[in-house]
Amino acid sequence: MVNHNLPPGFHLVVLDTVDSTNVEARRRAEAEAPDGTLIQAVTQTQGRGRRGRHWESPTGNLYMSLILRPDCSVAAGLDVTFVSAIAMCDALAAIVPPLVGVAAKWPNDILINGRKVAGILLESASGSSGKLRWLVVGVGVNIQSFPKRTEYPATSLNFEGAVNTGPTEVLGGFARCFKRWFDIWGNEGFAAIREAWLQRAEGLGEMIEVRLPDERFTGRFVDLDESGSLIIELESGERRSVTTGDVFPPELI
Repeated sequence: MVNHNLPPGFHLVVLDTVDSTNVEARRRAEAEAPDGTLIQAVTQTQGRGRRGRHWESPTGNLYMSLILRPDCSVAAGLDVTFVSAIAMCDALAAIVPPLVGVAAKWPNDILINGRKVAGILLESASGSSGKLRWLVVGVGVNIQSFPKRTEYPATSLNFEGAVNTGPTEVLGGFARCFKRWFDIWGNEGFAAIREAWLQRAEGLGEMIEVRLPDERFTGRFVDLDESGSLIIELESGERRSVTTGDVFPPELI
C-alpha cells in the first residue's frame, strides 16, 4: 500500500485508466461522493485542459481531481483556482532543487523557470439558490515527461532536476499545502489568497500580451483585483480588467 501521507479529510481513489479524472470526479460528485474525495489516475484517455484543450496523459505524470463541497456561491468558488495555484507552487517549491523558480501564471498554470509544469481546471455545479452543489479541482503535473510542441513552452519536474520525484510525492505535497491554504481562504477570505498569489505571480510588473478570443493587446501586469481579474496598464496609462484569456511574456509575443 502506497503511503500518500494525506491530511485528514481526504479520501483517495486510485484508478489505472480513466477518460478524465475531472469527468470521473463529476460523475462521483453527482452520485454524492463526499467532500475531500480525491481521484488519481495513472493515465487518462481523454485528458482536458482549459477551453477543452487536449491534455497529454502518459504514465509517470500526475492526474488528479478533488471533489469539494464549499458552502459558497459559484462566483466565490472561483477563488479556489488561486488557492490551488498557491498550494501547487508551495508543493513543487519543496520538491525542486534550491533556487529553481516556481511561479503561478494567471489564470491557472504553474511554471518552473518560465515553462509550464502544471495546469488547473475547475468545474462546478450549482443549485437553484445559486450556491455550489459541488466543485471539482482538476490538476495535471508533468513529472517524468512533457509535450514538446505547445503554444506555451512546457517542462517537467524530472527535467528541472527533481529526478527522484513521482506522482505519490507530488499528490501528497499538494494535498497538505491545499488543506492549509483552503483553511486560510475559509477563515480570512480572498484578500489573504490574493496577497499570497501575487507573491508567487509570474510577470508581475512586466509587459505581457493578453490574448482574448477576438482581440490581442499588450500592457503591464500591475495587479490582481478582488474578484481575481488581471489588471493591465496600457501604454496610455489606462488600466484594463481581464476576466478571462491567455497571457504570454514578451519573448513569446
